[in-house]
Amino acid sequence: MDDADKPLLIYTLRLADTALVLGHRLSEWSGYGPTLEEDIALSNLGLDLIGQARLLYDYAGKVEGKGRDEDTLAYLRDAPDYRNVLLVEQPNGDFAMTVVRQFLYAAYAAPFHEALAHSQDVVLAGVGQKAAKEMVYHLHHAGEWLIRLGDGTVESRLRAQKALDGLLPYVDELFAVDGVDQDLIDRGMAPDVRMLREGYEATLDYVLREATLQRNPPVLHQSGGRDGQHSEHLVSLLTDMQSLHRAHPGVVW
Repeated sequence: MDDADKPLLIYTLRLADTALVLGHRLSEWSGYGPTLEEDIALSNLGLDLIGQARLLYDYAGKVEGKGRDEDTLAYLRDAPDYRNVLLVEQPNGDFAMTVVRQFLYAAYAAPFHEALAHSQDVVLAGVGQKAAKEMVYHLHHAGEWLIRLGDGTVESRLRAQKALDGLLPYVDELFAVDGVDQDLIDRGMAPDVRMLREGYEATLDYVLREATLQRNPPVLHQSGGRDGQHSEHLVSLLTDMQSLHRAHPGVVW
């Protein structure tokens, strides 16, 4: 990493890790979706995210310049080396929990990638252009399901509200800016996520109002994932996700 563009490398890994971890979480629904159609839909959403992760890991390996490819970066790092936001590593729980987690992330990721598409870095701009279209669909899909659950039965509303209360503490980390981010913002390579917060809040307010759900302010805000401080949930996820590659070194995608 000594000769690499260190801020760019860390930034790219943050994006890649977040996409991969959420993609894996969604893949855990394969064969368990509430309906056949939704089972397939969740698998496809996961594939979108894993596709984004692959592009970013490939780029991160080139930026680092030490020969690590996408497989090595995805499968041969330990939890403290991952830089994903904490929101995406939270367990699937029930279907309502998965829907709320996906909505809270997609409401951020859709405008983020639209902004990233204007990056001065041609690779990041290309990822942004591809992902922006995908994340708009993810947002519509999750938003429609959240409204259906929140404004549905007594049971579905209770579950959606519980999920929302449990996941809102992880939202602030999406809009965190540190020295790594600021370096790329100053170079025109990364969007300033703080400028996206107002639109994000408007999206949440609109959908939650339609879903008849209450937005209760979190008592505590959870963060640290972007700096490698993770919950036990990521350790469990990586143990499962990396088992094949660690058992059979050299296996490829």
